[in-house]
Amino acid sequence: MNNDNSAAPAAVKALYAIEQLVGFAIHKQLIQPADVDYSRNELLDQFGFSEPYAAEFAEAPLESPQAPLDVLIDYGFEMGLIPENSDTYRDLLDAKIMGLLMARPSEVNAEFYSLTAEKGIQAATDRFYKLSIDSNYIRMDRISKNVFWLQESPYGDIEMTINLSKPEKNPKEIAMARLLPPPVYPKCLLCRENVGYAGRLNHPPRQNLRVIPLKLNNEKWFLQYSPYVYYNEHCIVFHHDHVPMKLTKDTLKRLLSFVETFPHYFIGSNADLPIVGGSILTHDHFQGGRHTFPIQKAPKEATFTHDAYPGVSLSIVKWPMSVLRLQGSDPAVLLECGNSIYEAWQTYSDPAAEILASSEVDGEQTRHNTVTPIVRRAEDGGFEMDLVLRNNRTSEAYPEGIFHPHREMHHIKKENIGLIEVMGLAILPGRLKEELDAIAGILAGDTALLDAVQSQADHALAQHASWIQELTVRFGTAMDREKAVKTVQNEVGIKFTHILEHAGVYKRTAEGQAAFHRFANSLGFK
Repeated sequence: MNNDNSAAPAAVKALYAIEQLVGFAIHKQLIQPADVDYSRNELLDQFGFSEPYAAEFAEAPLESPQAPLDVLIDYGFEMGLIPENSDTYRDLLDAKIMGLLMARPSEVNAEFYSLTAEKGIQAATDRFYKLSIDSNYIRMDRISKNVFWLQESPYGDIEMTINLSKPEKNPKEIAMARLLPPPVYPKCLLCRENVGYAGRLNHPPRQNLRVIPLKLNNEKWFLQYSPYVYYNEHCIVFHHDHVPMKLTKDTLKRLLSFVETFPHYFIGSNADLPIVGGSILTHDHFQGGRHTFPIQKAPKEATFTHDAYPGVSLSIVKWPMSVLRLQGSDPAVLLECGNSIYEAWQTYSDPAAEILASSEVDGEQTRHNTVTPIVRRAEDGGFEMDLVLRNNRTSEAYPEGIFHPHREMHHIKKENIGLIEVMGLAILPGRLKEELDAIAGILAGDTALLDAVQSQADHALAQHASWIQELTVRFGTAMDREKAVKTVQNEVGIKFTHILEHAGVYKRTAEGQAAFHRFANSLGFK
């Protein structure tokens, strides 16, 4: 049978798709030759077949599983395996199919450590990353639709993305998910029990997830890749147990331990307080990967040393947020230095710079100061640790956070500024793709849309209304379409740079930088 089987009955198409997927799995080494009959039989049983595709199958292996997966998922919907043909239910069946075409976790772990011993850790992560893509755990078909551009700024190029890889639920699914009981198993998306889990409406499927066990600071941790891959080889390192995030000296020690084992990866942690922290504070975890972020390229503006930490330099980095960079060849000395700065920052106040380490809330002192730590290896093999100073205090003027995107920026982004964005990679909500396209259309002459936005309070672009008015005053409504798109992107990039400045505790003013130096000097650095 050839590739064009559009006229074939649905069952024949499904059988053909099974052969394509088995061939793909062998080609990509998801399974071994001895697994072919077993894997085929698993798929036949899943879709109610007692016999395989009858005709000769001689098609060259595919490079992506998506086309035959779509055929099988369509067939699964027709036969009632999923109740609705929505992205959420399709993903549940997608992961189940690919889970039948993969090695068991123990076999994946054995291959990882065998490759590490034979060819080195980089070869092992190369293979594991490829496995995560080929198994469709990382959905490259969706990630390829993300919007990306580089934004010039006073701090170097900022990386801008509008992320479309995370599927959105439809209103009916959201309503149904609300009726489900609170999750008790797995406790969260980072728990090790997710491996092989079938998923449900309010929890994504994970049959095609594999994780690698690690030891950090003589504790049990795991490494996996993020299914949404915000940057190259975006990995997540998570604790064996469901324990809350807490930044301590041990946290910094774990980060340094990781880059000793994975010298080609950076690793960092979100801050451990609300507002300035990440989206999951209930399960201790880090994020890492193989990517050079803009923060790493940022120049040093002032450098200090301390007699107590020989071989370690401390620098203030030219960056919209407040970054202290430690560099040294001895990770033990770097750890002591980094921890001393972190512990000092937790109790440091400078009212003149609007920095208060804590305040009284309901009769108890609540801590406000923490850090976003990032660790990497330098080109010379040494160690670098960035400590990004954070404060989560609120005020009447800034109820969402003084050092948080201010309200005039919320039409672009109002979520926390987490680790990835701290480093200079904007993760903007998917809604912006269509919204920015429409705004570019206004600048390119769609005056009817402009009139609708200005006259309808409930218009889809209403949250951008004042910004659109500003843009039309500055740029008019007669731009070339391509130029209009780039203009809107540039304006969003400028806003994101300002958002990072909002999140900086020491402002990029003479007074702010003088206060930054005061903090460094207060620690004994000269």
